[in-house]
Amino acid sequence: MPSKTNINRRRFLKDATGAAICALGFPYIVPAAVLGKSGNIAPSDKITMGCIGVGWQGTSNMENFLEEPDAHIIAVCDIDKNHLQNAKTIVDKKYGNQDCLTYHFFEELIARDDIDVISLGLPDHWHSIPAIAAAKAGKDIYGEKPLAHSITEGRAMCNTVKRYNRIWQTGSWQRSQANFRFACELVLNGRIGKVHTVEVGLPSGHTDFAGTKGQEAITAPPPELDYDRWLGPAPYAPYAVARVHKNWRWNLDYGGGQITDWVGHHLDIAHWGLGLEHTGPVEIDGTGEYPKTGLWNTATKYRVNTKYANGIKIILAGGYPDIRSGTKWIGEHGWVWVDRGGLDANPKSLLHEIFAPDEIHLLQSKGHFRNFLDCVRTRSATLAPCEVAHRSATPGHLGQISMLLGRKIRFNPDTEEIINDPTASRMLGNSMRSPWHI
Repeated sequence: MPSKTNINRRRFLKDATGAAICALGFPYIVPAAVLGKSGNIAPSDKITMGCIGVGWQGTSNMENFLEEPDAHIIAVCDIDKNHLQNAKTIVDKKYGNQDCLTYHFFEELIARDDIDVISLGLPDHWHSIPAIAAAKAGKDIYGEKPLAHSITEGRAMCNTVKRYNRIWQTGSWQRSQANFRFACELVLNGRIGKVHTVEVGLPSGHTDFAGTKGQEAITAPPPELDYDRWLGPAPYAPYAVARVHKNWRWNLDYGGGQITDWVGHHLDIAHWGLGLEHTGPVEIDGTGEYPKTGLWNTATKYRVNTKYANGIKIILAGGYPDIRSGTKWIGEHGWVWVDRGGLDANPKSLLHEIFAPDEIHLLQSKGHFRNFLDCVRTRSATLAPCEVAHRSATPGHLGQISMLLGRKIRFNPDTEEIINDPTASRMLGNSMRSPWHI
């Protein structure tokens, strides 16, 4: 039976709201067991976790949480038996026991009262349903980008997270890197003057992550995979090796291609540096090249021109050599560019800027997973909360709609409605295969 301390800590994490324990972002009257300690941490002080979806990215996230001393993974869930056994083996080896429990159905894992936090590592079409269920069950959630498979699903997720006062962190981990933070601070503090254009360069083509290109023949699903549940809310389609695991992102029924796979990274940074984290574009005009045959039907080359209410233009592009990979803000006095492992500016002197105490200083993260766990304890907002992630994904979803229809669309970011285009409006969400729904 859990100790009284553990029960009290869990009840605190489940019931606490930011308003209840925070003043000016600083927690008060918080039990010591909730805050944790350095060095050895008692089991009753640890944040208990369950991991749902432990394939490629899900396992990577799980291994990162295993390195955090105050996180304790006690259960894993997957509908592929090979993934499930591999995850259990990793967890048990880390803790030196056989205690990690395995689940086929995420509903059973979420129903456990002794789990504080859920880590979700699922295909895009499976983001919303378990996330909403976890939030309703009082769990805090680490979820992958893009936030959701559609704008409608993303809004439902954010509304639920807010209603149930849950802590959410999106896997937009670039926010926890010093070069991205510094680039955003340069822009936010006016070092390049008024920004008029942002170029966001994303990957193009179809990366064969799973080594299954060309394996599109219809076959029986492998015995270790519950294929019908893998499809879940997506339309029924016969099994093919190239349809599932890693390469699902190249099919519009499950993902959105490179544009939605990466919009939660480089476009997220663009928004961060502009202070546009709670809004979206008002005009979207996209062109994309889509395969005419095969299971992989997402755009291999694309360019989306967006305009915001304040006049700023953001270009999202993949496969166009004039748009450099990463995020580039262009202002009246120069530009700043940042990418993974790269930072540049014009004038070069900007790279040595020091900000005054009264200027904007973004949060210096100790690590994306660490930031999430710290916020679970303090009940303060994470670096990539649900609402911010939703807004980061929105231009990608709208760009997809514009590209598929072959026309410009207008959008009201306040109501999240497409203006005077009923066909485009219906594409804000996806119908779900029975019995799944949100």
